[in-house]
Amino acid sequence: MAAAAAATAPAVIWQPQQEGLREICSLLEQHSSPTSDQPRIWQQLQHYSQFPDFNNYLAFILARAEGKPVEIRQAAGLLLKNNLRMAYNALAPLNQQYIKSELLPCLGAADRDIRLTVGTVISVIVQQGQILSWPELLQGLLHCLDSNDLNHMEGAMDALSKICEDTPEELDLDVPGLAERPINVFLPRLFQFFQSPHASLRKLSLGSVNQFIVVMPTALLQSMDQYLQGLFHLAHDPAAEVRKLVCTALVQLIEVRPSFLEPHLGNVIEYMLRANKDTNDEVALEACEFWSAYCEAHLRQENLREFLPRLIPVLLSNMVYDDDDESIHDAEEDESFPDRDQDLKPRFHTSRFHGADNVEEDDDDIINVWNLRKCSAAALDILSNIFGDEILPTLMPLVQTKLATTDDNAWKEREAAVLALGAVAEGCITGLYPHLPEIIAFLIPLLDDKFPLIRSITCWTLSRFSKFVVQGIGHQNGGEQFDKVLMGLLRRILDTNKRVQEAACSAFATLEEEAAEELAPRLEIILQHLLCAFGKYQKRNLRIVYDAIGTLADAVGRELNQPTYLDILMPPLIAKWQQLSDSDKDLFPLLECFTSIAQALGPGFYQFTEPIFQRCINIIQSQQSAKVDPIRAGVQYDKEFIVCSLDLLSGLVEGLGSGIESLVAKSNLRDLLLQCCMDDSADIRQSALALLGDLARVCPVHLHPRLPEFLSVAAKQLENPELKETVSVANNACWAIGELAVKVHQEVPPIALNVVSSLVPILRKAEGLNKSLLENSAITLGRLGWVCPEIVSPHMEHFMQPWCAALCMIRDDIEKEDAFRGLCSMVRANPTGALNSLAYMCKAIASWHEIRSEDLHNEVCQVLNGYKQMLRNGVWEQCMSSLEPNEKAKLSKYQV
Repeated sequence: MAAAAAATAPAVIWQPQQEGLREICSLLEQHSSPTSDQPRIWQQLQHYSQFPDFNNYLAFILARAEGKPVEIRQAAGLLLKNNLRMAYNALAPLNQQYIKSELLPCLGAADRDIRLTVGTVISVIVQQGQILSWPELLQGLLHCLDSNDLNHMEGAMDALSKICEDTPEELDLDVPGLAERPINVFLPRLFQFFQSPHASLRKLSLGSVNQFIVVMPTALLQSMDQYLQGLFHLAHDPAAEVRKLVCTALVQLIEVRPSFLEPHLGNVIEYMLRANKDTNDEVALEACEFWSAYCEAHLRQENLREFLPRLIPVLLSNMVYDDDDESIHDAEEDESFPDRDQDLKPRFHTSRFHGADNVEEDDDDIINVWNLRKCSAAALDILSNIFGDEILPTLMPLVQTKLATTDDNAWKEREAAVLALGAVAEGCITGLYPHLPEIIAFLIPLLDDKFPLIRSITCWTLSRFSKFVVQGIGHQNGGEQFDKVLMGLLRRILDTNKRVQEAACSAFATLEEEAAEELAPRLEIILQHLLCAFGKYQKRNLRIVYDAIGTLADAVGRELNQPTYLDILMPPLIAKWQQLSDSDKDLFPLLECFTSIAQALGPGFYQFTEPIFQRCINIIQSQQSAKVDPIRAGVQYDKEFIVCSLDLLSGLVEGLGSGIESLVAKSNLRDLLLQCCMDDSADIRQSALALLGDLARVCPVHLHPRLPEFLSVAAKQLENPELKETVSVANNACWAIGELAVKVHQEVPPIALNVVSSLVPILRKAEGLNKSLLENSAITLGRLGWVCPEIVSPHMEHFMQPWCAALCMIRDDIEKEDAFRGLCSMVRANPTGALNSLAYMCKAIASWHEIRSEDLHNEVCQVLNGYKQMLRNGVWEQCMSSLEPNEKAKLSKYQV
């Protein structure tokens, strides 16, 4: 196959060579066969792709190989799409032009599959090359749309809908040679197609316009009335796909521009209520999204209130399992069925984070597929949070009726009623709380129901009430009620059904978080049940047991440090730890579990530490080798092994304190850690910097002689703190620098100014930045000012105001004390540096509830009194008058 002749003689149109065409068609034919040697064929196709005109052949086969099976032409088109997505802009302009010229005539191809493939390729070209460089496309699309030939109209509409989906902004640009923007030309035609007798055209046109709701170009804004009329016209379309798109549009409008729907809200709600009962589940699901969107749009509640008596029964009836729901089939599997590979969802460890607001994890609900049942429960939940007890008079009689049915055939109705109780547990708690004993008494027997899905949903619903069950422990019969819930969930943890095991373990972890120290007297029986589960669970649910054990350790802390409990807890975990290889991903949840136990036991964990510490070091080392040469290392590289090992080491350091020192001293942790702090993975750097800060607290001496390198690497992480993917790295780096500063004074001055110059911009653009990063920046700046005031204080006037504003937000603790020691040291070194920010400084001092350290309290007194004596002629009084009365009252503690 030679390069295209057109490359040297522009006047000659490119033609394929027959031999090359035959070879590629033969390969594509083999590629489509399920029995072929796919890797070999893929390799040969890759070989052909080295030729500059390979994509011309693919375009030719897609467009002109009419004697070939449609599957081969489609395969050529899909390969062409992938190639163009990767390298369209690297193609010679003549080849680009040839491909475009072959695609346009195929918009109206007789075969629908060919039309759809052509539309996909066209959209990719627009994505890569922009619409400006293909004016013929706009003319071609218009010509087809106006042709009255169904194939042409459908082909053009399909291509246009894909462009609207992938790059809607391309159609809202000025195109040279066109009097108006493409969207102004297409929009009226799209609206016309709303009236088309062909369902495919109604669907494609509505789907295309819907893509513009979020970006809301001027053209759509000005045509909003026409668009809404079109939506109302299509609301009762015979095609379910069209009705679904009407619901999508109304949900998106209520999210993005609710004001447009306000005049029509009564009719829209009425329509959504009907659509929520549509015989087509996808339409009903799309309509059901409306209720949550409405509540989150903060529209007037009265508009929805009158519909609640009709809406709540619809939601409740949609919460009943469909007969063909996969969950019903899955729930029949007991623990004798081996886990399937698809049951083992990939799990992701969250790197260690120092501070208040780590990225929130999504609640892993016990139903993983988003469907009408789950969406209806979510809508009921959010309605209960908005309307509270108002929904109970409608909801509770329905729930009671469903729960009263004892017939086996009605189990799905009973299950939905239990789900509904859980959904409103928080929003309606005021009305439900007086009846909590009856509700719990009713739910406990359902934990032993013959239907596994009733047992599992009862676990979830009890977890939703767990906060209130725990709150009631001190009241009459409250302790007994708590024990019934606790023992009921423990019983279900040992259920034979895997789905119930999962629900019970998750519910128990929630109860543990709420109950905390209340679990201490019941630790032995809890551990016996959890470790019994540990012995019988398969892989998937084993992860949840690890989580429940880790949560238990977090909840009870040092209470766990008793021989009776450790004898139950540790041997099975240690046995599992020894059984797993260094490259087995089942180590991850076990490492996390050990991290929680080490922090809970503190020095009590020491007896188990050495082999665990050494293994973490070995894993980090072997993974760092695998990154360079996996064959020689004998394991595949996976950064999660390093992250989990670093985090467990952090847990050991935090738990054992200076007790870890002898192990650190005789290991090569320092050098490994420095390597990790410089890793190209943000997750590894985040965990490494957390460990660096932890080591700085307990054994900084072992970070020598590489301290300057640690400090300079940490300082480098502060350069782009606003980037979402590295904000947690910057946060941990900032915290670690502060910890190092107060422990190793002499190494800090060389990097102090560099760090301060990174911290000041963070403090200045506080709004929208991560709260922990702000707090750690304020603390570290103060610590640097404390350690080297002579370097930092000359720059005070550049940062005093935002710094003091950030100090106000920090809760009273030892870190805040350090920051204020820095404030006092800097003011002593440069009193005039804070003069213009005196009121801000006074507000920061007033943010303390109480300074517990006597010497810091005295230093603050001296600073304030120093300024009071220094400022004459009413200047001090003027500063005081700018403070709030409660701030002035708090300053009186400091004798001013």
